[in-house]
Amino acid sequence: QVQLVESGGGLVQPGESLKLSCTASGIIFSIYDMGWYIQASGKRRELVALITSGAKANYGDSVKGRFTISRDNAKNTVYLQMNSLKPEDTAVYYCNAGLPLQDGDRLNYWGQGTRVTVSS
Repeated sequence: QVQLVESGGGLVQPGESLKLSCTASGIIFSIYDMGWYIQASGKRRELVALITSGAKANYGDSVKGRFTISRDNAKNTVYLQMNSLKPEDTAVYYCNAGLPLQDGDRLNYWGQGTRVTVSS
C-alpha cells in the first residue's frame, strides 16, 4: 500500500518561512520523481516544484528564488523549503510521487495535502 504523508503546513505571516515534508512508503522512493503541487480554491492543481529521481529540480514561475525542493532517499522524504511567503502562496499543498512508464503514461500517487495559509 502506497502512502504519502505530508506535514509542516500552518499559518504564517507574509515574509515568513515554512518547511513542508512528505514521507513515502510502499514505493521504491529513489526511482520516483517527487513533486509539490497546489490547488487553491476553485482552481486547477498546478506544479510548485519537482525534483527528479536524478535530483534535478524545476520550479513554477511564481516560486522561483523563494522555494527550494530537496529529497533524502535514505529517509524516503521530499522537502519544500518556502521562504518569503506571500498571501498568494495560500493553498493546500499536495505531495506527488510520479513514475514515467515505457508507454508514455505516468504512474502517480498523491498525499492527502497540507494547508498553508499566509496572512497577517
